[in-house]
Amino acid sequence: MIKVVIIGSGNVGQHLIKAFAKSGAVTVIQAYARNKSNLTHLLDSKQITNDFSKLKEADLYIISVSDEAINEVSKQIIFSNKLVAHTSGSVAMNELSDFNRKAVFYPLQTLSKKKEVDFKQVPLCLEAENESDLKILNELATSVSDKVFEIDSDQRKSLHVAAVFVSNFVNHLYKLGSDICLEQKVPFEILKPLILETAKKVELLLPDDAQTGPAKRNDTATLNKHLVILTDENQKEIYKLLTKSIIDHGKKL
Repeated sequence: MIKVVIIGSGNVGQHLIKAFAKSGAVTVIQAYARNKSNLTHLLDSKQITNDFSKLKEADLYIISVSDEAINEVSKQIIFSNKLVAHTSGSVAMNELSDFNRKAVFYPLQTLSKKKEVDFKQVPLCLEAENESDLKILNELATSVSDKVFEIDSDQRKSLHVAAVFVSNFVNHLYKLGSDICLEQKVPFEILKPLILETAKKVELLLPDDAQTGPAKRNDTATLNKHLVILTDENQKEIYKLLTKSIIDHGKKL
């Protein structure tokens, strides 16, 4: 049984606590939270501390805090030569303190406290300084997820950029689509089957093969009509930029 301490009480930390609770291979013996009440719905109050000096000895310490706080928090762990992992997609493993063995346990998924997720389907990206620590991480990861990958820091940073494109930017495009619907008093609900079908297509097709629409067809007449309809300059610029990207990409194929 792997003994784990979770440091942090945000979205990722809470989902990890839930996932580990379902695993037969992991025990969360303690969690650190500046505000202990953030975790009392998941753990007994005796398992939660807001004092780094009271951290318990464990096999692994998982730091799940904001990127800018990772280095400083890693220095607060009172032990030495312990395995310490952070959960960030954009912070290098070497940003962790030299006092302990460094690792990364990065769940590549958008996580919200109020939205349950099937952790078995969450890709976990692992990195460690040596094979024995990687083995521990792999045992931990495979106990909660069916999608486990060894990814180094450079790969993970690029993967994080890719994730911003396919998740954060796409969600913002949903927002712009929602704004257009709102302006015309059309329910955004109408677009949801299209959103879901587009997402399903990339499970079977490469994005190149799944691409459709007027830019893909280089349908200039329709593209110009859309630009006339759009009154918001920001929406227009985004429409032009994405249209150009799709057309230019088609020329490279």
